[in-house]
Amino acid sequence: MNKAFLILGSILISFILSAQEKSISKGLKITKSITVKNKVYPFDAYNNTDKSILIIEGNNITVDFKNATLKGSNTKKNPDEFWGIAILIQNSRNVTIKNLKIRGYKIALMARNTEGLIIDNCDLSYNYRQHLNSTQEKEDLSDWMSYHQNENDQWLRYGAAIYLRGCKNAVVRNCKVTGGQNALMMMECNGAMIYNNDFSFNSGIGIGLYKCSNNTVMYNRLMFNVRGYSDGVYNRGQDSAGILIYEQSNHNLFYKNNVTHSGDGFFLWAGQTTMDSGQGGCNDNIIASNDFSYAPTNGVEVTFSRNTIIDNRIFECDNGIWGGYSYETKIANNKFRNNKRAIAIEHGQYDTIAYNIFYGDKTAVHLWAREQQPTDWGYAKYRDTKSHNYTIVSNNFSSNGIVFHIDHTDSLNIFNNIYSGYETLYKIKIDDSSVTNLDTTVYDDIAVELSKDNELKIPSVDKPANPFVNVSSLAGKKNILITEWGPYDFRSPIIWNTNPSDTSGLMKFDLLGPKGKWKIKKVKGVKNVSLLSGEFPASITAEEVKGEQTDIIIELEYTGDEMTTPLGDAMTKGKPYTFSYKKFFQPINWITSWFNLDTSLFNPIKANQLFADNVRTQPLLTELSKKLDYTWWNGLKTKDSVYSQFMTLTEGSANFTKGNYELSVTWDDAVKVYLDNKLIIDEWNPALHKFDESPNKRIKVSLDGKHTFRVEHLNLGGLGVLALKLKPVL
Repeated sequence: MNKAFLILGSILISFILSAQEKSISKGLKITKSITVKNKVYPFDAYNNTDKSILIIEGNNITVDFKNATLKGSNTKKNPDEFWGIAILIQNSRNVTIKNLKIRGYKIALMARNTEGLIIDNCDLSYNYRQHLNSTQEKEDLSDWMSYHQNENDQWLRYGAAIYLRGCKNAVVRNCKVTGGQNALMMMECNGAMIYNNDFSFNSGIGIGLYKCSNNTVMYNRLMFNVRGYSDGVYNRGQDSAGILIYEQSNHNLFYKNNVTHSGDGFFLWAGQTTMDSGQGGCNDNIIASNDFSYAPTNGVEVTFSRNTIIDNRIFECDNGIWGGYSYETKIANNKFRNNKRAIAIEHGQYDTIAYNIFYGDKTAVHLWAREQQPTDWGYAKYRDTKSHNYTIVSNNFSSNGIVFHIDHTDSLNIFNNIYSGYETLYKIKIDDSSVTNLDTTVYDDIAVELSKDNELKIPSVDKPANPFVNVSSLAGKKNILITEWGPYDFRSPIIWNTNPSDTSGLMKFDLLGPKGKWKIKKVKGVKNVSLLSGEFPASITAEEVKGEQTDIIIELEYTGDEMTTPLGDAMTKGKPYTFSYKKFFQPINWITSWFNLDTSLFNPIKANQLFADNVRTQPLLTELSKKLDYTWWNGLKTKDSVYSQFMTLTEGSANFTKGNYELSVTWDDAVKVYLDNKLIIDEWNPALHKFDESPNKRIKVSLDGKHTFRVEHLNLGGLGVLALKLKPVL
């Protein structure tokens, strides 16, 4: 066969394959296998969430997208404005989706009632995510998420790269999701295989399960799924997690996943069904050989359930394992290091802690119970909630502050442990009769039983990934840098204030990013910048120009290697890229007063006004301040009493430089905002906000010179929040 014939044959095959590739159109319904032509399809989603760009329905269908990209929300820049559904797969069997890219949608790929679905080698990055209101200096409670209910797909308000409901035996492999909020969310899905994926650097959840059982999650990289953290200032997590397990999800296997730097590494809650009835739970899940280190809150949280936690690495968390109300749970062969508390369990029962290594934890094991249970918990009415029957055997405790902190707990077997370098072995009140039957007798039969190897049945997969390689440089919570769009991903240049709570006026910054050079183009509100140019990484200082108003801008230019911006845009090598640090605070002279509220006598919601007609009430408390930023966790406290219901009335004024500003208000439960006696925000009906998180609203206002503000606020009980912020916008 001559060379010319081979070339001709190759050209002919290429032509035939090209002819078989099809372009897709908006609204297309796919019912048989196709190969999609590789190009960018700029399809804005439908406003109707019942419609999707593509619908796939049928049996034995393979759609190979050949790395084509579906791009939505083309008129929008910010991820919190993205809308719609790109692809819907429904009522099908044996559908394979591969080599697909989707960005710019609220939900990239949704599947319902589909068996045998395979999603392979897809990149569903840079879809919807919330615009965060928390700053380095202060948490904003509107950033908290709530996943307590999902019967009516409530989770979808946060968006998802992949959302599966009622899908049996699904496979998700070799996929990537970054720069979004939630990667893979599953509802009523059983028998799935989730492996070799990289769902990292998202602002919400890596993988979430609700009423999902008998699934396998392994060899995944689920790092930096986090929000609500500022190093050295606050560590809240705000219910972000690498892995989320809710509501009667049982018999799942989580094996060899890298889940570091997430709000919680692993977050398991039994669900409202269990809380109401005392029955069920998320039980018999196996959590083995994962890395849950560097969580701002809990490396592993397992509550109101029975599970197995073995051979995991849990370093530098607030709590290594939080096991509230866990029972018959086995915690064995794990490595704990430098946690505030390695294991913290309240109201636990028949839990086993064996063959673990504890090093440098402030408290290694904390076991306790409260004297009373919340009266609104059905769980406490139907279940024994006392703390009792622990077996703590053959652990190695080294350099711990407190080894055992125990109170209100009965029946503990503690023996065969090794202790060295501790400060306190047992922290138990001398006169505390609440700790009973602490037994240090060696029981050989228990020791022998616990010494047996843990036998795990690990499914085999082709080419299992190693999610733990090339990540050592990211070790430590200090590398969690939360921006207004979520965790910094080290793929673009950033200037980061490393001493945000310092009031001395000397500001310190780290300059991080890919290989390249930087130079400062513009500064405002600072002086005596220590360096004006250099290479990455670098550190600089600057002195804040003191004044009543804070208006700081440090604008820099980067030139260097190719890189990806925080919004997912690719920048070619050598192309200049502008990045900046901004900090703004406009003091307003607020006079704030609080008043008692009794909705049985007068209901401001129904009356649509703060006070009853012809009624003047003396304030409980009055305060002068320069900012409006309040959180009441347990009511309004005065010298004489605590008020669960109260009204807030605050008025203020300030002089503004001419320009456009963003006014942001966070509240709970009702608020009205007036600017120059004009109502600009009316959120006086709490029924419009059905979820747990505190609402936030942003509007743009034009200001010039002196302006007056008036804010009316109601707290109807429970958590109370009122915060108002202003900042310049283009």
